[in-house]
Amino acid sequence: MTETGEAPVADFHDVVELHDVVRRFSGRPALDGISLSVARGEIVGLIGRSGAGKSTLIRCLNGLDRPEAGRVVIAGTDITRMDETALQPIRRRIGMIFQHFNLMSAKTVAENVALPLKIAGQTKAARQKRVMELLDLVGLADRAGHYPAQLSGGQKQRVGIARALAPEPLLLLSDEATSALDPETTQAILTLLQDVNRQLGLTILMITHEMEVVRQIAHRVLVLDGGRIVEEGPVARVLASPQTETTRSLLRGLSPVLPLDVAARIAPTGNQALIRLDVYGPAARKPLLAEIETVTGQPPRLVHGGLNDVQGEPYGRLFLALGTADADRITAVIDRLSPEATAVELLGYVPHDL
Repeated sequence: MTETGEAPVADFHDVVELHDVVRRFSGRPALDGISLSVARGEIVGLIGRSGAGKSTLIRCLNGLDRPEAGRVVIAGTDITRMDETALQPIRRRIGMIFQHFNLMSAKTVAENVALPLKIAGQTKAARQKRVMELLDLVGLADRAGHYPAQLSGGQKQRVGIARALAPEPLLLLSDEATSALDPETTQAILTLLQDVNRQLGLTILMITHEMEVVRQIAHRVLVLDGGRIVEEGPVARVLASPQTETTRSLLRGLSPVLPLDVAARIAPTGNQALIRLDVYGPAARKPLLAEIETVTGQPPRLVHGGLNDVQGEPYGRLFLALGTADADRITAVIDRLSPEATAVELLGYVPHDL
């Protein structure tokens, strides 16, 4: 341990570890046996609807709430049963950014950022140096003397990020940090968080109900529902083929779905088969359409869908008309694609003029 009571960085790999954590309110579980880990330098999105348990999980991570069962380990230290005095050096390693910024209106930008350093007992000169470094990092060096009321929403959130980074945390918790911002400002904040992650190697756990936010920044996603993690994996894989109805609901608007007029023309029999093809990772780079043509003798026609990219990992969903209704050829196509694709499904049959 260091003089401040913090574990040396070399002592651990996972910054966050939860082991079978249970927390109930009035007999109902807010967290129902949660286990998860977040590695050093990773950006993880924790997504779920209101009431899924996200806020309770955050409070357990920073020691503001105590689980009834299980263990919470931060940077190699089990904080589950720590008293308030022992928790203080751990909390200094956890930065928080909030939906509504939580800035002190009577203090300037610089004073807001300096506050955790002042509480930690740093000298005025050390505080001033660190504050200006951080304001430069978040692009607000020229706003040091301004008050929160003089800032835009995006600028306030940048101040919140600078304040969270002031004590050089190992973990940054982002609690719905972009949900009060417009799309353009949200994009700017997400880009800033990505830069902070790359430059400082900072571990970020993002709690949100916005899958678009997770898609843009996270390396991995965890889906929380009813106090349980119901799905997890690389963002592109989950986007390409969500396994639970909760995830599919949260993804609505991000994953392609057939237009209503096309869906209405699908029938149990017809001129040509219509399939849904989900691809992720290396499979998305392979000439799968050419492989279909080798089976059917003609190129498939793209009816809807497309490919996208998350953190350099391709994923996509394609709705393809095969140009044939021959059962043997359709089976051969599905057999040919199944080893490579995340999912292949025969949706039905559509006319040639679709």
